[in-house]
Amino acid sequence: MNKICLIILMHQLIFQAMFGIKNTILMKKAGKQIRGNNAEANIFVLFFVLFMIVTFVFSFQIVQFGQVKFLNSFHSTIAGLVLLGFNLAISTASLIDLKDSWRVGVIENQKTVLITSGIYRFSRNPYFVSYLLMLLAYTVLLQNLILLGLSIMGFIFTNRMIKKEETYLYSVHGEVYTQYKKKVPRYIISA
Repeated sequence: MNKICLIILMHQLIFQAMFGIKNTILMKKAGKQIRGNNAEANIFVLFFVLFMIVTFVFSFQIVQFGQVKFLNSFHSTIAGLVLLGFNLAISTASLIDLKDSWRVGVIENQKTVLITSGIYRFSRNPYFVSYLLMLLAYTVLLQNLILLGLSIMGFIFTNRMIKKEETYLYSVHGEVYTQYKKKVPRYIISA
């Protein structure tokens, strides 16, 4: 197993463990389902599985297609590790700061508290930002145009999920959510 494959595998073990632990603890605490069954969330889950399969195919060097060496191996590894470090830091803060309001997808019959503190002071969607950083990190580590194209698709799917969530949050929190949207960017920079 090469070093890039090992980095990606270790990262996924940590990232998925954090996600799984948060979901398990919250589901037990809430006593109800915390995963929504909406098209946007389901499409993103399928996309993510596809992205990871393609990533592992390229990292195991089963297929050598779409590679572009825009950085030498050392620099792409450092850049990828920095992005993965940000991914883990942001996703950890997101999971902690969202407390019991954490949901996977929109569950319209569940009302949660609007969280505007912690990392949510800087981004309305830090966990999605962490996903985008992960997609970018894997693309940089493997220097692959196919992954770049998939990362762009990932951004589109993420944006769709966010827009559905924003509609839901407005329906639940009204003007409070509107004011929050005015103060805090959707991602990390105001457009």
